[in-house]
Amino acid sequence: MNTPRTPPNLGTELVEQARQLCTQQNITLVAALQQVTGWSPQELLEVLGESFAYPAFSMGRLLELQPCFDVLSYAECVTRRAFVARHSSGSLWLALSDPFDGATEAWVLRHCAAQNVRPHICLVHPDDLKAWLTQQELLLRAMDGFEAEPGLRDDDSTVVITLASIDNNGSAVVKLVNSTIYDALKLQASDIHLECDAGCLHVIYRIDGVLVPITQISGQDMSEQVISRIKVMAELDIAERRIPQDGRFKVRVNEREIDFRVSVMPNIFGEDAVLRLLDRQSFSKEDARSLRLDHLGLDGYSIGAIRRLAAKPHGMLLVTGPTGSGKTTTLYAAITEIHSGRDKIVTIEDPVEYRLPRVLQIPVNEKKGLTFARGLRSILRHDPDKIMVGEIRDGETAQIAVQAALTGHLVFTTVHANSVFDVLGRFLHMGVDGYSFASALNGIVAQRLLRVNCTSCAAEIEPGDEALEAAGLARSQVGNWRFRAGRGCGHCRGVGFKGRKSVAEVLTLDDRLREMIAGKAPVSELKEYAAQAGLRPLRDTAMQRVACGETTLEEVIRVAG
Repeated sequence: MNTPRTPPNLGTELVEQARQLCTQQNITLVAALQQVTGWSPQELLEVLGESFAYPAFSMGRLLELQPCFDVLSYAECVTRRAFVARHSSGSLWLALSDPFDGATEAWVLRHCAAQNVRPHICLVHPDDLKAWLTQQELLLRAMDGFEAEPGLRDDDSTVVITLASIDNNGSAVVKLVNSTIYDALKLQASDIHLECDAGCLHVIYRIDGVLVPITQISGQDMSEQVISRIKVMAELDIAERRIPQDGRFKVRVNEREIDFRVSVMPNIFGEDAVLRLLDRQSFSKEDARSLRLDHLGLDGYSIGAIRRLAAKPHGMLLVTGPTGSGKTTTLYAAITEIHSGRDKIVTIEDPVEYRLPRVLQIPVNEKKGLTFARGLRSILRHDPDKIMVGEIRDGETAQIAVQAALTGHLVFTTVHANSVFDVLGRFLHMGVDGYSFASALNGIVAQRLLRVNCTSCAAEIEPGDEALEAAGLARSQVGNWRFRAGRGCGHCRGVGFKGRKSVAEVLTLDDRLREMIAGKAPVSELKEYAAQAGLRPLRDTAMQRVACGETTLEEVIRVAG
């Protein structure tokens, strides 16, 4: 066994403590040193870089490197916890995650020298190296990766993706599409964008609400075949390339069934496709307890207001926001909290996103004539106490939902609008009587999802005057604010954010507000009265997340304006 070398500028006492911990817990010396010192990953990387006189590369710099797996194979990179990569400037780098391991460094350098390659050496944090290699693995899979049985469907017209050896022979197009789907699920993407350009296809995922480029596939023929494969899966017309087409399909991966909505759009280079991933989850009674409002990241005031609205015996609770803002999840959380088994709860959705125990859940099937409006009429004959309508899309559904709320039912539903006040105009525009709507409505929740700073790499920052001005803030307003931002590390894939939390504004209706809505008062008067009644604007709630260091000014501006 090789004895780890001692860096010249790092305290001998610290290294000795770390070596003892290394032996006790069977961990690397770098991991032990981080425990002993309590340093952040970035601090540890900088100290090690200074001690060994090697440049320290953060995750941001690693993302600028292209792997050289022809020099050091992917398998060797994983085994040795090191890799060789090339910068766009042409310089070649050997990235080491454990500078104490002189034997690994010597072996890799001999291996490179045998191929007449002499890289510079840099240090990376082990978490960053792992994340970088994981990203490269996904890119390898996207080009080569997982094999699926071409066109295989079960009795429910579900495309079945089975993992097999990457050496298995099969259609390159089928491999590419199936591995792209698999990788998107692994990265928890909400959408897959396949964008055709001149002579290539761009694969892009939407992760945490932001588009992330994944890979680029050369060849016009390959681009057309990939889009055709998507059309076949969604049962669309593969010969029609001049008009938009919409479809859907289901995929089963590792016993998980995922719905995909497909939109195919013609462009000047061919066609683009967007796949929306709808990962339906089944909840047992124990699992359902975890789907609660206080687990969505909402502030205490919003949670209390939503709970009071959900506890009403009848009326309507509306949740609004853009696509992908967590509206349905908020409604499910509210329903889960009030579901005691004493009331009949029925939902109609397109599609059913969560499966809850002892709740009748009806999927919309427009091809068979089961629309939201028709399904809602049938639900009212099924003796329900509480009803959830996945989305109000048309005047007929809006009219029935309002009547249900007026006749003793508690109705939960969503509608696409930008704010709580825009909802009022949407319903009136759909032909709903203002007096009936105001009488039925209990409250409106407008929400967004904010990316939160990665806890592993977030650090204190000082925003400039331009950033404050863009956010509509004065320096005097932010004297005690704690500004933080993620630097980018292995935990967050170098973006500085990890996960999202909900922010919301909740408008609770009282008699005066109902009178104003029924009388079609101007929106400016409604806003003025709501502010006097205690409405907390969504933007103000989001800014509180900046004040406590959970997110950044730029993220609030991106999401809330």
